Amino acid sequence: MTDPRDDLPRPQTITAAYGVASDPAFGAVAPPLYLSSTYEFAGFDEPRIYDYGRAGNPTRELLADALAKLERGAGGVITSSGMAALDLLVSRLRPDDLILAPHDCYGGTMRLLKARAERGHCSVRFVDQSSGPAFAAALEDQPSLVLVETPSNPLMRVVDIAALAAQARAASAAVAVDNTFLSPAIQRPIELGADYVVHSTTKYLNGHSDVIGGAVVAADPAQVEELRHWANVVGSAGAPFDSWLTLRGLRTLFPRMEQQQINAMRVAQFLDSHPAVAKVHYPGLSSHPGHAIAARQQRGFGAMLSFELLGGVDAVRQFIGAVRFFTLAESLGGVESLVAHPATMTHADMGEEARAAAGIRDSLLRLSVGLEAEQDLIAGLEEGLAACRS
Repeated sequence: MTDPRDDLPRPQTITAAYGVASDPAFGAVAPPLYLSSTYEFAGFDEPRIYDYGRAGNPTRELLADALAKLERGAGGVITSSGMAALDLLVSRLRPDDLILAPHDCYGGTMRLLKARAERGHCSVRFVDQSSGPAFAAALEDQPSLVLVETPSNPLMRVVDIAALAAQARAASAAVAVDNTFLSPAIQRPIELGADYVVHSTTKYLNGHSDVIGGAVVAADPAQVEELRHWANVVGSAGAPFDSWLTLRGLRTLFPRMEQQQINAMRVAQFLDSHPAVAKVHYPGLSSHPGHAIAARQQRGFGAMLSFELLGGVDAVRQFIGAVRFFTLAESLGGVESLVAHPATMTHADMGEEARAAAGIRDSLLRLSVGLEAEQDLIAGLEEGLAACRS
């Protein structure tokens, strides 16, 4: 049987044109925004396609359909945040279900999984998924869900999605991949065997640091329907205006990602040769342990990287005080460049012991590289690094 997804336009065309000129009322080129919370029934016991905004909204579903097509999934659900998207998956599990999660995952992900486990909603185990023996041993406990984050946040570790998915499938476990760091412009996990893809649409998909949102895309149509049902039950759906803004940001995803990863590569190369830098974590560098896997399963290396300063926390403080063109802030994926200190910001809730186990040191800084001129970005970093040596 032919898969209808094989006949889809190229991803660049989907981002630029999906939903364009589809307005049946007035022929608007830009898709209209539907803000209504409720919808008129055609008559007694005659609901239309939409009846209540929590259950369905045309603007929200247009974005969900666009992301599903980009990820080559069967469908998707738009949620109020990236954490809500992850929780939409996790909250469906039962008390005897086990989740295998990365030991170096995003701090908010770890916080959520621990909180669910502490309340008896499921069990969770954090494992180094790059270790074949450790992952194989964990699969012997028959997990229901394997959560993958590649590249990892913030250490940019890369794991082989296809290999993990094959092992998980043999163990009857579903696989969900957090694709926030790369977006479907660079990586499409469902094509590599994943069952679900999770996004914080706040980041690269929207790309302008002005909206919070999330998405889950599923490979199986039956799972799409189950996700939609559960989103209605728990009320995790995203707002129509947020969906409209995200769809507007999605239009420029490919050119943004292309230029941002060019800038990131040059920034990584600069940092890698700088005497004040102890180590750079960027899969685009040939010295990165996951470079070969990333080159095989990705269509580029993304615009996120992290690096460790010589001199510890004092050097971090001096760098932050002097760096230019990188704003000290959490989040990522916007057109502007940001710098974050994971130990005191994005991963503070993990606790010192968990950070140490994951390799997140106090000297680590994470960069989200934007669309500024590369010469300015490097000059701004040089000022920060010069302050570390003074």
